[in-house]
Amino acid sequence: MMKTLLFTVLIIAISVALLSIKVIVKKNGKFSSQHVHDNPALRKLGIHCVLDQDKEAREK
Repeated sequence: MMKTLLFTVLIIAISVALLSIKVIVKKNGKFSSQHVHDNPALRKLGIHCVLDQDKEAREK
């Protein structure tokens, strides 16, 4: 049981470290936004955030 717990914690720690390499290594590094309105490809297709779509629907 303890081996499994330690192994799981190790895997999670390695995953977090690998995900944060960009933030750690680059000067002024930051995670990119995962929000829909910040994605140029989705904007190009006309896909909006659900809040924006709801607001547009209420105005009509």
